[in-house]
Amino acid sequence: MFQDKTLVCKDCGQDFVFTVGEQEFYAEKGFQNEPARCKDCRTARKASSNGGAKRERVMYDAVCAECGKETQVPFKPTNDRPVYCKECFDARR
Repeated sequence: MFQDKTLVCKDCGQDFVFTVGEQEFYAEKGFQNEPARCKDCRTARKASSNGGAKRERVMYDAVCAECGKETQVPFKPTNDRPVYCKECFDARR
């Protein structure tokens, strides 16, 4: 059904092969478009989109609404909803 295809990278202009295995993967995932960039250009683009590093998670100080313990959460707490420490949150699940 599939055959290797030679495509042209839209960034560097070099030819690259869209292999049978890659085509099967794309079909399995439901992707409609063929890749527009070669592997090297895709990797470089991914690295540059986030500065080459993972974003550091910002944590906010909060006080648990259940036990009163100081804790940190990955979202900015507001007064309209209670915030729980990990232990109290897990107990409420």
